Amino acid sequence: MNILVCISKVPDTTSKIAFTDNNTRFDSSNVQYIVNPSDEWYALVRALELKEQLGTGKVSIITVGLAEDDAIIRKALAIGADDAIRINALPADSFFVASQIAEYAKTQDYKLVLTGKETIDYNNAEVGGMVAELLGWEFITPANKLDVESDKVRVESELGGEILVLEAPMPVVISAAKGMADQRIPNMRGIMAARTKPITVVEPFNVAPLVAIQKFEMPPAKAGVKLVDPENMEELVRLLHDEAKVI
Repeated sequence: MNILVCISKVPDTTSKIAFTDNNTRFDSSNVQYIVNPSDEWYALVRALELKEQLGTGKVSIITVGLAEDDAIIRKALAIGADDAIRINALPADSFFVASQIAEYAKTQDYKLVLTGKETIDYNNAEVGGMVAELLGWEFITPANKLDVESDKVRVESELGGEILVLEAPMPVVISAAKGMADQRIPNMRGIMAARTKPITVVEPFNVAPLVAIQKFEMPPAKAGVKLVDPENMEELVRLLHDEAKVI
């Protein structure tokens, strides 16, 4: 069974965030990039586990990005993916990214497409559902556990404190969340093997993004806290009403 795993390049959470061009563009200078954690830790690792359990098939990774993203792709290859596809374009918005992934997937024999639950930069959680819609496949999110049984998948999804058990025929798109798998650290053998694994570069097909960024804004700086004596309820109410304006 061939599995396609969608990965995204995101800034490391320790990177200092800044914007340029009158706050219309993210400043990527001096930013350390990583593979989006839920793509790597849950989607990719579970795909590799399924391949190992089934003893057959191939795990491919796909991303929309430019040549500078190849280092991130090699990291995912080092974890164990067999090959990679890079759609040679800037990821304009979720629809553009999903359209490129779906267009490529249509030409291949994938039974399962996995994405992370969401990226840590925009937190949109949109690409998986869009890919499923564009392919005409079923979509399940969030998936905390995934098993393959013959020609269908069995998924456990935690929502509102309850566990839902779902089944769907393949091909299917699944958004992987915490609990799907445990993080794997690339070993030296994987790192060395990743250097020679193929990265297929595909030119994008013509589709217009639906969203354009008008402006970025940093959140307001955190203000100092005010401590109120627990016996002084009148002062607490006054502060919540007059200053915080939440009551």
